[in-house]
Amino acid sequence: MIKTYFYNHDEHAMYHDVDLSSTHDLLTSPENLLWIDLYDCSESELNHIGEIFDFHPLALEDCFQESPRAKIDRYDDYHFFVFHALRYFEEAEEEDEITSIELDVFLGANYIVTIHPIALSAVGKVARVCLRDTEMMERGSEYLLYKIVDNIVDDTFPIIDRLDERIDDLEDNIFVKKGQEITEEILALKRTIILLRKVLIPQRHIFTNITSRYSSFVGEEMVPYYLDLGDNLNNILDTVNTYRELVNSSTDTYYSILSGRTSEIITVLTIISVIMMPLTVITGFFGMNVNLPGGGQPGGHWFSVYLIFGFMLLLSVGMLKYFKRRHWI
Repeated sequence: MIKTYFYNHDEHAMYHDVDLSSTHDLLTSPENLLWIDLYDCSESELNHIGEIFDFHPLALEDCFQESPRAKIDRYDDYHFFVFHALRYFEEAEEEDEITSIELDVFLGANYIVTIHPIALSAVGKVARVCLRDTEMMERGSEYLLYKIVDNIVDDTFPIIDRLDERIDDLEDNIFVKKGQEITEEILALKRTIILLRKVLIPQRHIFTNITSRYSSFVGEEMVPYYLDLGDNLNNILDTVNTYRELVNSSTDTYYSILSGRTSEIITVLTIISVIMMPLTVITGFFGMNVNLPGGGQPGGHWFSVYLIFGFMLLLSVGMLKYFKRRHWI
C-alpha cells in the first residue's frame, strides 16, 4: 500500500494521495515536501518508487532483506536509513513476545520515503498530525524524520515500564512459585532484554554521533533534536542494563534457593539411609536361621521380637537426638 502526503509551500496547503507521475513537478520548489509511505508493499511498487527517485539498487535490495542493525548509507543526493521499532505482546507465544519491525527511510532534501512491512503506530501518529496541520511538513524532511523516530523511541517507554513490573513480580514470586514457572519467566525476561539491547544500541550509536560521523544529513538547527533522541536512547539503555543486572541477580538467587532445597532433600535422605543401615543389619542377622534369645521357652519368641524392636527403636531415637545435637537436622 502506498500513501502520499504533499505540502505545497506556495499554497500553504496539504494534499494526500497525490499522483506520483508528476513527482518532479511537485518537487520543483525546494520548500515543498513530499512524503511517500509504503507498507506491506510489493516488489513492483517499491521498484516503481525507486525508478522515480533513482534510488541505488543496493538500497532497494536492503528494503527486501531484513537488516539486524540500524544504519545510515550516504548517496549522492539522499541518505538511506534502517531503523527498528518494537512491538510487545506479553500474551503471545514466548518467542514472539517482543518483535522488532524494520523501518527503511530514504531522506532527500524535500522528500522522504518510508517503507515498513506492517502498519506502525509511530508513522501513523505523524501521518494523522500532517493531515490536520501543515506545521510539521513546513519544517522539512529532517524534522519529519525526527518526529517519526521520536515516536518510535516514545513507544519503547511502555515496554520498559512493563518490564519493570515483571521484574518486581519475579523478585516477589521467586520464593513461592514453582520452579518451572520461575524458569520460564526468567528466560522470557532475558530474551526481551537481549532484543531490546540488540535494537537500541545501534540506534543510540547513530544519534550520539550526529555531530561527527553522521552530521552530513542534519542541518545545524536540527542537531539538538537528534541529540535529544540520543539522550533518550541512552536513558532507556541505562535502564535496560539495570534490569539485566536485576534479572541476573534474581537468577543467582533462584539457583541458590534450588541448591538449598536440594541440599535439604539430600540431607533428609542421607539421615534416613544412616538410620536404616544398622536396622537393616539387625533385621538381616536375625532373619537368618539363628536361635533367638529365650526362643526355647514358652512365649520366648514374642519376648525376643519385642526386645529386638525395642532395641531398634532406642537406636533410631538415639541417632535422631545425636543428629539434632549436631544441628544436622
